This record gives sequence, structure tokens and C-alpha cells, in this order.
Amino acid sequence: MNYFSTETFAFLEELTENNNRDWFNDNKQRYEEVVRGPALALIEAVGVKLPEISPHFRADARKMGGSLMRVYRDTRFGKDKTPYKTNIGIQFRHEAGKDVHAPGYYLHISAAECFVGVGTWHPPSEALYKIRDLMANEPDLWLHARDDAQFSRWFNLVGDSLKTAPRGFDKTHPVIDDIKRKDFIGISDLAPALIEQEDLADIVCDYFKAGRSLMAFLCKAQRVPF
Repeated sequence: MNYFSTETFAFLEELTENNNRDWFNDNKQRYEEVVRGPALALIEAVGVKLPEISPHFRADARKMGGSLMRVYRDTRFGKDKTPYKTNIGIQFRHEAGKDVHAPGYYLHISAAECFVGVGTWHPPSEALYKIRDLMANEPDLWLHARDDAQFSRWFNLVGDSLKTAPRGFDKTHPVIDDIKRKDFIGISDLAPALIEQEDLADIVCDYFKAGRSLMAFLCKAQRVPF
């Protein structure tokens, strides 16, 4: 089956241009038909395949509170007060993770860009220290994960970094540039045409498999099974 379509991208583009409650309420049925419904079906299909990648990641096809990230933006603290996200965000979190900081797999779909992400975004201080500590003490393990042929062919490491070495770490360490990282995310851009393919679940899982080396390293650092 085809999960998403040109109608999905048309909806997201129109939402970008009409990001207000009146427009969204008038187009709520379209949202259900071309965004939320297909997203939940995709989550279920990926969930069948996830155990082949790792038995410790979860696909939760609930309408709210599961793998599909909510469409409503948190506008309390930012200057941007538009009420809706203009992308589809789908996350497959580790069973031990309580939020998006845990190691996980991610699919991002918008009219502007589509990509697959693997890793940990903005881990809290304790988790961040564990990752850096493993890098510092077992740099060869990190280099094996980072430079794995499949991972490096499919993904680019992205995210924020410190300008100087974090406290307690040797600024001359061979992998200090990676120890400075605040995010440990591999990103791979997807062509919108792939999003519209009927075998999207297989495509996404192929990317997830390619991210194995990074995910295994992060799970080891967090002392959770991969």
C-alpha cells in the first residue's frame, strides 16, 4: 500500500501557508486522511520489522502519545506562536527511553525536506557524560561506530558542539572533536518520491539497519541493550 502521497505534501505545504486554527479545523478531515491515518499505518508496518533490527525499540501506533509526534506546537516559550507543526515526525524509541533524548530512530516528512535520523538528540547531562566517557575511554570503539562503512555511506553526523573541551576531558584527546558534540545524530536525506513509495516501511527500515553501528554504541554508553 501507499502510505503518503502528493496529497500529503500538498496538505503540509498549505498548512505552512495557513498555520492557524480556523484553517486546520476546516481541513481536519484531510489531516486524518492524508497525514495521521497513513502515518499510523506506517508505524504499524515498521513495527513488524523492527525486531529484525533490534528487539528493544518500540513502534506505538496510538493517535496520541505514541510514535507519531503531536501536530500541536508548544508555543509557551518561543517567539513563533503558530499553533501547528508543518511536518510529520515519527519516532521509534528505545524501550528504556522516556522521551526523545533516548537513543531512537526518526522519520521527518515536510514540504521542505524529508530525512531519516538515528541517534540521540540533546541528551541530558548524565546521558551525555556517559557517551563522552565511553568515547574517551574506548576511542577505537567509537571510531568503529562512526566510520562503519554502511553508516558513513548512508548518514552524516550532525548537531551542536561545544567550542572547547568539556570539563574533565583532555583537550588533546584524539577524538576530542567528537567528545565536544552535544548531539549524536546521523541524518540521511530522503527524496519526496521515496516517501510516496508503497514499500516505504522497507525503505525506512533499510536506513535504520544502516544506522546500527551508531545505535549500538549509544546503547552501550547508556548501558541499555541493543
